[in-house]
Amino acid sequence: MRGYACGMMKRALWPGLLAGAAGVVAMTLGEKAEQRLTGRPSSYVPARTLERLTGMSERPKPPRAVNWAMHYGQGALLGVVRSVMAQAGLRGPVASAQFTVVRLTNDQILENATGVGAPPRTWPRAELLVDLVHKAVYGFATGAVADALAARSGPGPGQRHAAQRPGRKTGAGPLPRHEAYGH
Repeated sequence: MRGYACGMMKRALWPGLLAGAAGVVAMTLGEKAEQRLTGRPSSYVPARTLERLTGMSERPKPPRAVNWAMHYGQGALLGVVRSVMAQAGLRGPVASAQFTVVRLTNDQILENATGVGAPPRTWPRAELLVDLVHKAVYGFATGAVADALAARSGPGPGQRHAAQRPGRKTGAGPLPRHEAYGH
């Protein structure tokens, strides 16, 4: 299994970085359009989180480059998770919705662990809704790119397993090792 997991990660790395970068560009374009309409200011939470994670000196208004580094870097890196999902056969809108939860969870872990953020249940509802919409744009855009890139390799092991006995019936054993790992 170790060899297969390592191989899947290698296949998922560059497509995942590309998918995550595409997702963060889509999210950022949506954020900028929303900010023009609503007048909401840019958030420096990504920069403050990166400052705390790395031990950088903290400033009242962090440099834009630090903000972009965390914003784009985190989005690109998390795209690898979505790419692994797609390589395994977890594709489509349901997988993108699941991945959106991963993105939201990652943000909350980092922001709350560093003391930069607060649990979403404490946020004003309008602010929470804006964050959910933007992260969903990221999750679905990242998913569309990751799925398209993974589809070039054919169905993933999970998809091949599901095709053995459509309808997810009991008693469907795993794919033979050579069929799962040989892909």
